[in-house]
Amino acid sequence: MSQQQSMTARTGRDKQRYSESGERLVAGVVPLSADKTRVLLIQSSRRTAWVLPKGGWETDEATAADAAKREAWEEAGIHCVVTRDLGKILDTRGPKEVSSSAPKALYQFYQVRVEKEEAEWPEKHKRGRQWMSYRDAKEKLKGRPELVQALDRSEIVK
Repeated sequence: MSQQQSMTARTGRDKQRYSESGERLVAGVVPLSADKTRVLLIQSSRRTAWVLPKGGWETDEATAADAAKREAWEEAGIHCVVTRDLGKILDTRGPKEVSSSAPKALYQFYQVRVEKEEAEWPEKHKRGRQWMSYRDAKEKLKGRPELVQALDRSEIVK
């Protein structure tokens, strides 16, 4: 992505991609420091938990990596470079946790190197961000097995 990015976050699901079996396609990043000793987590939109930057892969984005980098910008305010494809991760939520507004997802995560953190970004008003060690991040993500799996697939120093 270019350094000139929109300060408006995308909303809605009218351009959302879905798999052949109906899962919402979600792209995300595991943002690592240059020395791979820390990962950047963000607060969920309601500021109730820590998560990795991720969101829907939209029909006007050529690749899931493009979507992941856009989400990294909108949610965490970072410019990043993809360094590794971490593969697909299945949604592990049970039937009672899935709804029409929160359908099953198929996650595609990428390890990225953070090149720059901006002071202002589209979702700054609703998300904090914080660098954490592997141990601290794993503890913060423990309620989200798909996010822990992405973290574990990365090259972060454990």
